[in-house]
Amino acid sequence: MEKYIILDHGSGGLASQNLIGSLFLKYLKNSVLNQLEDAAVLPPEHGQIAFSTDSYVVDPVFFPGGNIGELAVNGTINDLAMRGARPICLSLGLILEEGFAVDELEKIIKSIANACDYAGVPVVTGDTKVVPRGKADKIFINTSGIGIVEENININASQAQPGDIILLSGTLADHGITILTSREGLQVDANLLSDTRPLHFLAQAIVKDFPGAIHTMRDPTRGGLGTTLSEIAKTTKLCMEIEENSIPMHAEVRAACELMGLDPLYLANEGKCMVLAAPEYAEEILHRMRSVPEGRDTAIIGRVSEKHAGRVVLTTVAGGRRLVEPLSGEPLPRIC
Repeated sequence: MEKYIILDHGSGGLASQNLIGSLFLKYLKNSVLNQLEDAAVLPPEHGQIAFSTDSYVVDPVFFPGGNIGELAVNGTINDLAMRGARPICLSLGLILEEGFAVDELEKIIKSIANACDYAGVPVVTGDTKVVPRGKADKIFINTSGIGIVEENININASQAQPGDIILLSGTLADHGITILTSREGLQVDANLLSDTRPLHFLAQAIVKDFPGAIHTMRDPTRGGLGTTLSEIAKTTKLCMEIEENSIPMHAEVRAACELMGLDPLYLANEGKCMVLAAPEYAEEILHRMRSVPEGRDTAIIGRVSEKHAGRVVLTTVAGGRRLVEPLSGEPLPRIC
């Protein structure tokens, strides 16, 4: 096996077959993928089909708390989970730059396998392309996912209602600040880690335990919590009122944001979800979310109202109020 990716690895010939057999199937093998057919044929499922796709170009490829591989798996699983879907399978598409080290590729594939095993969601089909040096940046990944939504579940932004509580499943801005400090080589006196993780166990727990009470779920990735709330407010013509004091955040993340002049409301998260739910179940939903490892730091951070239609209003630590606008521009590109 070569030490570095060569163009022949994407030719579809012998080198491609060797890469698939000696690396991809070594970690990702299962009864469907092992067939190496042009399309995966899946067993029948009852329910609505949820389908999502996403591409990952994060820089750096390896970062504290994860790498591009597990980020791709978890990101697509989470997109399905936010619609109340039970993820059942993934596709994996790789674009590799000529000269990328095979041992680094193996670390990424191994992390993909570990993430899939933990989530219980296999890769059932895939593809690899190789481009000449300088035509990509090491590795880009596309993952698509299929999930099943029970017939009685309808979770989306338009279901938000006045009076709904707004919950956040954990600390804000961990992924965004970790990527920034890693990319720029900044020495921060803190143990910053990405929060990448799958959220479907948490989502399925509350969807099943509180049927009809979970109205909207979102994972605030690019654009952060502020932009995600703004999108929902615009869609529903309702007001999202949040309390700065109630938003959980690690002290070291807050300090790093203040040092760099960044607003944590706009930094990406890769293992947190925001939930809008019926107020009469507030304490029960909070307790249930905290009972799941991914939601142990869940907090109620606000409510939905009709006061300022289509806007997000933040009550600050000092007691003042300010409007939270959607993110403008791209202050932190290639975050996922």
